[in-house]
Amino acid sequence: MVVLFGRHEEFAAHATGEWHPERAERLEAVFAGVADSPAAEVTVPFEPRRATRGELEIVHDPLYIERIEDHCLSGGGHLDQDTVAAPASFDAALRAAGAGLDAVERLRNGEGDVAFLAVRPPGHHALGARAMGFCLFNNVAVTAGLIAAQGERVMVLDWDAHHGNGTQEIFYERSDVLYVSLHQFPFYPGTGSLSEVGTGAGRGATVNLPFPAGTAGDAYRLAFDDVVAPLAEEFAPGWLLISAGFDAHRADPLTDLGLTAGDFADLTSRAVRFVPRGRLIAFLEGGYDLTSLALCVGACVAALGGVDYRPEAASRGGTTEHAREVIATAGRYHRAALTR
Repeated sequence: MVVLFGRHEEFAAHATGEWHPERAERLEAVFAGVADSPAAEVTVPFEPRRATRGELEIVHDPLYIERIEDHCLSGGGHLDQDTVAAPASFDAALRAAGAGLDAVERLRNGEGDVAFLAVRPPGHHALGARAMGFCLFNNVAVTAGLIAAQGERVMVLDWDAHHGNGTQEIFYERSDVLYVSLHQFPFYPGTGSLSEVGTGAGRGATVNLPFPAGTAGDAYRLAFDDVVAPLAEEFAPGWLLISAGFDAHRADPLTDLGLTAGDFADLTSRAVRFVPRGRLIAFLEGGYDLTSLALCVGACVAALGGVDYRPEAASRGGTTEHAREVIATAGRYHRAALTR
């Protein structure tokens, strides 16, 4: 299996400040995680292109795009308490949003079997007309929106510790994009409860698994086996896009979950079975402890390439009664939504 590995120097130019958890040093950890693991043997690097304005407008308001550009060109600064942009951030965000589109083209052309995109800024909190949670444009949503516009069904699997409220909202009324999120709850950004299942034509196409603090990898594996894999079989997506955040790791300074790099190897190896070869793209989202980020990325990218690499053992002991109830209830909410 050949893993197309998207990277570009513009992503490091998105300067958020040394104090900010979403900083350029994260990319250095990602690169080290690949280079120092068997993942290096299965990756082929490429430099992704920028998204066009028209491609961004698939999911983003044109006036919002202009506001972000004007903000960056006028010197940047805070967009909200957490989200920062610099003069170079607009070009970085265009390329982060274009990376998935480029990967789609390359996979369709047979250049690789899967893709992992080491992009900044991240994307899954960005709304159609609002920056949020370190995110400017919603990278995974831009790609999902374009694929869906071409008539193919898309599953977005989000295992970042924070709920991808932006992705959920963008597709909340649509039936051609299935959004599935496993995340800590209650937690930032406050969305992602079990009862959020989509509306209108999209009812049943949003599935949330909101786990309590302390949840470990055994609960995630059970959720994949009991909920996520059956959803994928039922929905039969043409493409799988993963919002691959690694802040669910037990060492992450911003979260309270209990996963390890071995768990991300397990989740990735399960996810690759959901779609045919050449139809899976993983987008870097969170992960703020540099050491664990490197280990998790190495394990994930290796698994994308069919290599079993576990720098840490998989975690256990996190399948509490609360977590079991979340898993059981998510399936019930989905089935109930489809019958209404």
